[in-house]
Amino acid sequence: MHITFRQLQVFESVARNLSYTKAAKELHLSQPAVSMQIKQLEDQVEAPLFEQLGKTNFLTEIGRELYHYTRRILGLLDEADEVIHALKGLQRGTLDVAVATTANDFATRLLAAFARDHEEISFRLDVTNRESLIAHLDNNEKDLVIMGRPPEGHDLVAESFMENPLVVIAPPNHPLVKQKNIPSARLVQETFVVREQASGTRQAIERYFDQHEVSMSTSMEMTSNEAIKQAVEAGLGLGIVSIHTLRLEMETRRLAILDVEDFPILRHWYIVHRSEKRLSPVAQGFKDFVLSRGKEFAGNLLNFK
Repeated sequence: MHITFRQLQVFESVARNLSYTKAAKELHLSQPAVSMQIKQLEDQVEAPLFEQLGKTNFLTEIGRELYHYTRRILGLLDEADEVIHALKGLQRGTLDVAVATTANDFATRLLAAFARDHEEISFRLDVTNRESLIAHLDNNEKDLVIMGRPPEGHDLVAESFMENPLVVIAPPNHPLVKQKNIPSARLVQETFVVREQASGTRQAIERYFDQHEVSMSTSMEMTSNEAIKQAVEAGLGLGIVSIHTLRLEMETRRLAILDVEDFPILRHWYIVHRSEKRLSPVAQGFKDFVLSRGKEFAGNLLNFK
C-alpha cells in the first residue's frame, strides 16, 4: 500500500467525528477534498472504510482496524515531533493527559500549577471512566494517565503518588451521622447508590463487603460520582466515593461522612503510562511534578469528618 500521511490525517478526523463535514471544518478543507482523500485511501486498501445507514456514517470492519493503527501511527509521529523539538532546545510542546473522573478536582489544579511554570506548553485533558482509561493505555493514545489501581496483565509503568481514601457519605440529617465507629454489620440495613460494575471504586467496595461478610443492598447504579452525590443528597441511599470528589459538598455541608468501621478504605492514585513509551521532556516533567508535589493539591478533607 502507498498511503500518504495526509490521507491518514483526513481518515483519522473523519473516523473520529464520523462526519465528512466536521472533518472538513476541523482540517480547514473543502468537503470534496476530504471525500477525495478518503476515496484514494479506499483505493489503496481495496475496500470501503465507511458505510452509511440513513444519514449516519459508520466504520466498516476494515475501517475500524485501520483507525486503530492510524491512531498509533499519528501518536508516534507526535511523540517524535516532541522529542525532536526538545533536542533542538525548544521550550514548547503538548501534554496529553487522561484522568479518572474521581480525580478531576485535584488533577485540574495540578495541571494549572504546572502550566503556570510552563506557559508555552499546551494541554489536552480527557476526564473519563476506568474503561476508557484502560483503552487509552492499550492504544498508547495519551502521554500519561492518572487513575486508581492500574489494571493487571498490561505492560505498564505505574507509580503511586498519594492516598485515595474511600468514605461513606450520607445526607446531613441521616440518623447515622452522629454515631461513632458504626459496625459494618449495621450497613445491611441501608441501601447504597453505587458506581457501575467496571469502576475501580465499585470493585474496592465489593472487596470490603466480602471481607466483612456483609451483604450490600443497592438501589441504583450511576456512571458518575456527581450523580451518586446528588442521589445521596436527595435521600435515595448512602454512597461510597473517593474523598477527593467531596470538596464542595464538605465546604457547604451538603453531605456528611459517616464514621464506619474500617473506613476510609485506603486506595492510591497512580500516574501510569505504557512501559515501552518514550516520554517526551514535557510528559516526563509533568510526571516528576506529580510524583513530587501531587499531595499538595488534594488537601486533607478528612478534617471535615
